[in-house]
Amino acid sequence: MGMANKLRLSSSLSRILHRRILYSSVRSFTTSEGHRPTIVHKQGLDILHDPWFNKGTAFTMTERNRLDLRGLLPPNVMDSEQQIQRFMTDLKRLEEQARDGPSDPNALAKWRILNRLHDRNETMYYKVLINNIEEYAPIVYTPTVDMIVVTDGSRILGLGDLGVHGIGIAVGKLDLYVAAAGINPQRVLPVMIDVGTNNEKLLKDPMYLGLQQRRLEDDEYIAIIDEFMEAVYTRWPHVIVQFEDFQSKWAFKLLQRYRYTNRMFNDDVQGTAGVAIAGLLGAVRAQGRPMIDFPKMKIVVAGAGSAGIGVLNAARKTMARMLGNTETAFDSAQSQFWVVDAQGLITEGRENIDPEAQPFARKTKEMDRQGLKEGATLAEVVREVKPDVLLGLSAVGGLFSKEVLEAMKGSTSTRPAIFAMSNPTKNAECTPQDAFSILGENMIFASGSPFKNVEFGNGQVGHCNQGNNMYLFPGIGLGTLLSGAPIVSDGMLQAAAECLAAYMSEEEVLQGIIYPPISRIRDITKRIAAAVITEAIEEDLVGGYREMDARELQKLNEEELMEYVENNMWNPEYPTLVYKDD
Repeated sequence: MGMANKLRLSSSLSRILHRRILYSSVRSFTTSEGHRPTIVHKQGLDILHDPWFNKGTAFTMTERNRLDLRGLLPPNVMDSEQQIQRFMTDLKRLEEQARDGPSDPNALAKWRILNRLHDRNETMYYKVLINNIEEYAPIVYTPTVDMIVVTDGSRILGLGDLGVHGIGIAVGKLDLYVAAAGINPQRVLPVMIDVGTNNEKLLKDPMYLGLQQRRLEDDEYIAIIDEFMEAVYTRWPHVIVQFEDFQSKWAFKLLQRYRYTNRMFNDDVQGTAGVAIAGLLGAVRAQGRPMIDFPKMKIVVAGAGSAGIGVLNAARKTMARMLGNTETAFDSAQSQFWVVDAQGLITEGRENIDPEAQPFARKTKEMDRQGLKEGATLAEVVREVKPDVLLGLSAVGGLFSKEVLEAMKGSTSTRPAIFAMSNPTKNAECTPQDAFSILGENMIFASGSPFKNVEFGNGQVGHCNQGNNMYLFPGIGLGTLLSGAPIVSDGMLQAAAECLAAYMSEEEVLQGIIYPPISRIRDITKRIAAAVITEAIEEDLVGGYREMDARELQKLNEEELMEYVENNMWNPEYPTLVYKDD
């Protein structure tokens, strides 16, 4: 990159970050911890056009007089619950009006409606989102600063290179940080780093808003990300940065480059891994065994991209930790995995093997004894290995074919598990109907996309567990923030996964339910955040947060820690507004 371009980038970053911090500083807010009036320096239409302060019909008569709102609002005063009820009542009609014709899916129409609400009344938007989290979380997700979500748009939800259109995923993730983790919406910042696009359609589209040039590569690309990280941490030294939807070749490199010096994590690598680990531990519990038996499980993994390798590394560390964290423990844990990519089974005989997949390549002599060879098909591997778990992170829809699922019938497990974790739905390796129809009602099924449960003629239900990243990343982010830890350690991520795995009751896991419903996300996040803080204390990483210093944080018992987390979760409540002339 030329020096002139570098200087322009640096100047632009500084201006953007400077504007954001100034914007945050002039907008005071009231959290759930207190109900003091908020002083505002605007009246009339200026208030109504400000989504952070606008209450719509919920402005009291006193506020209407003080803020010069008489005549600008309908005469009736409504409370926030009445507003939400009215909004939900009108939703059906609004959906139809928002659709662009019969081909426009309802989910997209709902997204438009929610987006409009967000643009005019931010408090009500988050109240609606929290109250209807199970329905709306997939819609917004499948979209001082405390939290930044950054993407380069190169690998969006299995859709590929979307260029600057990938900003939606950063916005959606931050909405869930607000709704699930109680991060104040005035302290979050979505970032899209435009380094070009390799999408031929976008490169030729005259209406495309991003840079119409090939993506930067090698040292030029690293220089851009380095400069972004330096600018961010110069402006906000304690910010947490979540990397989102970076293509595999950069996901691992950037994670290793920054994770030991900055408060950052990669949701695709570490978040997906954590949710998968929680599900795998849940599958152990569903067999009536303790989680400590996890290192005995045989696992076939389909997919060796960033998500697949991330799960493999996390699962190996989890097993090794349970076995004592010795070198022998790591070797033993590594032997429990068979990895299959687009070229088949990965063995030491593979030419030009990906360095990230190298540790999981099976030994050629060992495979000869098992009747397998380099490049063996997924069905062949499943048939010979007889795994406890078949885990899909391939982004190849239908990969778990009838032949593969039939091979799983030979599993030595009393309750085999199928994890079809790829997103979106069309990329899922199989459907629950496919799996249950072949393997029967006793199996465990989990997916990355939402599917309906399968009902059997005998009245039994085959539960479809959605293992979504949204279970973990809000709690990891909140726990890291409140602990004051300088990094997000492997132990903190492990604690989050184990907390999620233990969340379900024994009765629930024995029914095959290994993930909780999204409707419980606020409580799940609170518990995960507390587990992350506890682990940070164990690792001597805590630095404290605001008035709670490290020493005081270490003295909190379990109940006090939960209260500390809850008290620091923002809630969307209307503050009383008082006008003051400048």
